[in-house]
Amino acid sequence: MATTASDGLEQLMDADIIYGESAIMQSLNAIVAEIAKTDIPILLIGESGTGKEVYARLIHRVSVFGEVPLRKVFCAALDAGRLLAEMREEFVSNGGSGEAAAGTVFLDGVHELDAACQRALLSLLPDGEPRGRSGKTVSRFISSTSHNLEREVEAGHFRRELYFRINGVILRLPPLRERKEDIPALLEYFLAKHSNEFKKDTPELSRETRELLISYHWPGNIRELENFAKKIVAVGDPMLALGNLRAIPATVPETAKSANISSLKAAARAASRRAERELILKALEQTHWNRKRAARELQISYKSLLYKIKQINVEVSSSGEL
Repeated sequence: MATTASDGLEQLMDADIIYGESAIMQSLNAIVAEIAKTDIPILLIGESGTGKEVYARLIHRVSVFGEVPLRKVFCAALDAGRLLAEMREEFVSNGGSGEAAAGTVFLDGVHELDAACQRALLSLLPDGEPRGRSGKTVSRFISSTSHNLEREVEAGHFRRELYFRINGVILRLPPLRERKEDIPALLEYFLAKHSNEFKKDTPELSRETRELLISYHWPGNIRELENFAKKIVAVGDPMLALGNLRAIPATVPETAKSANISSLKAAARAASRRAERELILKALEQTHWNRKRAARELQISYKSLLYKIKQINVEVSSSGEL
C-alpha cells in the first residue's frame, strides 16, 4: 500500500528532528504534512540553525519527487551563467533527451542571489512553475532565507516578481527561544545520538544544568543545541561544556520567583543575588570551571566561593579543583 504524505511525515519526524510538542511546531508540522504531497513552491524563512534544510529534505522525500535526489543549490556561490546551466542540465534537458526531468531544487539562501541570478532564475519560471519542453511541471522549488524578503523587495534588492514566484507557501520556522518546551526532548535525542556515535554512555545531566540550558537563549538555535550536546559527550563533563556557551543568563532563585517583592529593599536584594550569580558564572566560564582561579579573579577566598556556588545551586565537577 502506498505511503501517504502524512504517513511519511510521521515516519521521518524523529529521524529528521522535525520534533515539537509546542503549539507552534504542531501547527507547522500539520501544514507540512499537507503541502509535502503537492508541487507548490515553498519559501522557508528562519534564523540560522532553525532547520530550514532539514525541512526542505523532509518535504522532498515525502513528495511526488521523493524517488530522485534533492538538488541543493548554494545561492551565494552562483553566477547567472552557472545557474542557468545547472538548472537546464539537471531539470529540463534530462541529459539531452528532450524529455522533462522531475525533481526538487533547494535554493539555499535565496536572498544571496544577485540581480543577474534573479533574472536568470525568473527566466526558468515563466508561469510561476518550472516547465519542460512538453509543458509539464518538471520540478519543485524550495527556497530558504534568513532575511525578510519583503523588506528586500521594498529596498529594491530582490525582484518582486521572483519573490511571488517562489513563495507559493511560506513556512516560518521559529527560533528555539520561542519553543523552549521542546528543548528537553531535543537535548535527550542529541545526547543519545552522539553517545552512540562516540561509543560512550549517555551522560546524565543534573536538574540545575537542565534548567540553565532551558533558560539559555540559544542564538544558534537547534544547530547550537546539537553542537553543545555533542561537546558534552565528547569531553565527558557537562560543566566544562557549559563554560563554552556564549553566556548563560542569570536565573532568579526559586525563593525569589515565589516571593512577592513588595519593597525596594527586597527588589534590590533580588537584583544583587542575580548580579552575583552572573559574575560567579562568568568567572567560572573564563577559568574553565577552575574554582581556585575563579576565586582569585573574584578577589574572594576559595572557601567563600564554594559557599556561594552552593547558594546559587551551580554544580561544578571535580575537574574544578585543578
